[in-house]
Amino acid sequence: MSKPITVTDETFEAEVIQAALPVLTDFWANWCAPCHMIAPTLEEIAAEYADQLKIARLDVDSNPRMAMQFGVMSIPTLILFKNGQVVERLVGAMPKGNLLARITPHL
Repeated sequence: MSKPITVTDETFEAEVIQAALPVLTDFWANWCAPCHMIAPTLEEIAAEYADQLKIARLDVDSNPRMAMQFGVMSIPTLILFKNGQVVERLVGAMPKGNLLARITPHL
């Protein structure tokens, strides 16, 4: 069973950009209530799609460089990277079905 991994500005390139699988990156912060609301859904997706998708979490307060680089203006922002490229961007908490509808076409 796979779980979301924590990434930082320093590990982002290796863990997200160079990853073999598509990576759904959750740009979040500890003070953000919607970020906490979506976290259990991301854990479920990480477990259910472990062989097709990697989930990464980046705390924007501790790692502002990547958030700025990818134009994250509000959180949670979920960015799906495939082959190092942004293929989908979702802003705000949403139900699992809506989230899967947006990301599964890219898997």
